[in-house]
Amino acid sequence: MAEEPTLSHALALDDHEEKGRAQQDHFEEDVLDLGWNEKKERIAAPLVGGLGNEDLWLLVRRFNKVRLKKKNDVRAALRAEPRKVKPCPYNTSNFLSLHQLYHVKESTKAVPGNLDLNIADEEEFSPDKLRAQIERLYTEVIVNLVNVVKHIARLRSWRETRRTTAFCVAYFVAWLFDFVVPLLSVTIITLIAYPPARGVLFPPAPIALVDAKTGGVQKPKAGVLGSHGSATGAPENHKGEAVEQEASNFFNGITAIILTSATGKHPQGEGGAQRRERPRRQRAGPDGHRAGGKPSPRHDKTKKPVENAMWSKMRPLMKIVGDITDTWERFANALSPTPPFPQHIYRMRLASIIVPLLLISLFVTSYMFMKGVTFSVGFGFFGDPLITRGIRLLNREFPHWEKLLELRNTVLKGVPTNAQLTLTLLRIGEANKAPLPPPPRVGEAPPDRPVGVTDDELRATGAEPPLNATEAELDEAMSHDPTTAHETSGSDIDAAKNAKHGKKGRKLINLLKSTTKGAVKTAMGADSVRAKAGSSHAKHRLGAAPKPTPDLLSGPVDFQARYQGHKGHVYISTKATIPAVAFSEDVTIEKIGSADREDLHPRWSVPVADLRELKKVGGYGWKYRMLVGWSLSREIADGLELTDRLGTTYKLTALPLRDELFNRLIAMGGQKWEAW
Repeated sequence: MAEEPTLSHALALDDHEEKGRAQQDHFEEDVLDLGWNEKKERIAAPLVGGLGNEDLWLLVRRFNKVRLKKKNDVRAALRAEPRKVKPCPYNTSNFLSLHQLYHVKESTKAVPGNLDLNIADEEEFSPDKLRAQIERLYTEVIVNLVNVVKHIARLRSWRETRRTTAFCVAYFVAWLFDFVVPLLSVTIITLIAYPPARGVLFPPAPIALVDAKTGGVQKPKAGVLGSHGSATGAPENHKGEAVEQEASNFFNGITAIILTSATGKHPQGEGGAQRRERPRRQRAGPDGHRAGGKPSPRHDKTKKPVENAMWSKMRPLMKIVGDITDTWERFANALSPTPPFPQHIYRMRLASIIVPLLLISLFVTSYMFMKGVTFSVGFGFFGDPLITRGIRLLNREFPHWEKLLELRNTVLKGVPTNAQLTLTLLRIGEANKAPLPPPPRVGEAPPDRPVGVTDDELRATGAEPPLNATEAELDEAMSHDPTTAHETSGSDIDAAKNAKHGKKGRKLINLLKSTTKGAVKTAMGADSVRAKAGSSHAKHRLGAAPKPTPDLLSGPVDFQARYQGHKGHVYISTKATIPAVAFSEDVTIEKIGSADREDLHPRWSVPVADLRELKKVGGYGWKYRMLVGWSLSREIADGLELTDRLGTTYKLTALPLRDELFNRLIAMGGQKWEAW
């Protein structure tokens, strides 16, 4: 890291003016434990200067994409996509984890924008990666677009009369003198370069509290205003958890609708009044989707071509969704930079791009503008031969010219995505030998009570009341109403959405769970026997579903794990000149509590600087994972593969704090990482 190969490394080593606990000097010989096994109330704040702990943990949590999973949620388990389950050192609750970063490799090339951890062009495709990208799209883009729509609704509603009047007068005066474009240009420059203007022109309000149609106050969809930044207003224990749950349910809702549609059933035709009204002979008729309506595989010549075409487009789709979200995050981090990144240079750069537009708009008439637009449309439609030859010339004379014109290499150069920002924050901790503690977890459900609202979350411009609502109306909208969350737009939606299993269904599920539990335990016992006989696959599965241990304490130096089926600890030694990661079966690490000892005799040791590849692996396959998690109500301890520059791979399994070890290893060295 001392070689400062990227801007991220350089910022991590910089001497910052505003320092948090992780950036302050400490004289301990070992690594400073900032509260890896403490509740959040006992962790020093702030850990990083200029950034609250809740905001820091939000970034780290989304870096590893961890979400709370309700125990014994049978329906969710049966619907789930491939997921990872991760234990927490503070409780024994189950967590679902869908990782933003699965696999990183060292890059020897110059990195775009002088920041590493970019997504590789040859990124591997998997359905769970696509899910993660769609959830990122919801969390970062869709929710913010909903907020934009609601700001527009507020402005058009005339409820905040003075603000709307000011906008209306300014627009029509500019229209009268043909100054609409200059006015818009000046407004955009002001919003970019002077952040306080954003709260004046567009005063904040919780997204869930604003009605998108009327621009007034509404009861949040969750029935209570328990969070500020979510579309439903659902309660949360930590900042950002509600919108993360929304992203998960957003994807689950899409897949549930698709699966329900694939059955070809009409809910209102299965029972109730409409079923009673149909003739008996019609009710007894065969299902057209099952009989006579579906050709046999031998006659269906479209199935394979359509399936292949769809799967072939999934990788580009995943790439497009990821690029859109990354660009959105870069713009957000340019407009509102997070320490330790520069606070002004990126905003000034963006504002300077609008200045030429402002100057041109002062001299270009509407006639000249329309003539230019119509010429461009015609040239784009009919000028394909010239365009093709021009692109070939560029490809020949300036290879990879399109890469040079990417936003991350031009106007957004040096601006991080949230993942790159998080990696820089993790590197700050490692540079000061004070690894940032993982986000604390709370196993209990958040309380159904309104969240506190201040001027930072709800206010109006001038003397007008927020949303032109009285205190009583706001209190009524924010208070808890348990019926609101279950409301839909009609009886047809209720019939299509709700599936009743009844008592027989519950008994069948309980019987299935009991049978599955016995089969899973038998299989786990067989794994122990096969592991002793030398089966490598069985060794890798040992300990992947440990019994709940409330006193599970490990990190930041040593982490409980297995190697080739043997219990032990993987630990990070920093006393030597070159930090190293090693594995030892010595149980005295737990008793004595020190990993920097010469008498540990590790099975293997690798310098952190020699790591070339890190890959997260599952303790079980996703199908077996669901069965184990459902039947035994246990957390799955996943694994981590380490590959050094000689090509040697070390596979750690049954690693409860897999993500925390992963975060430390990618943040310690001077490698330039690339996400795969």
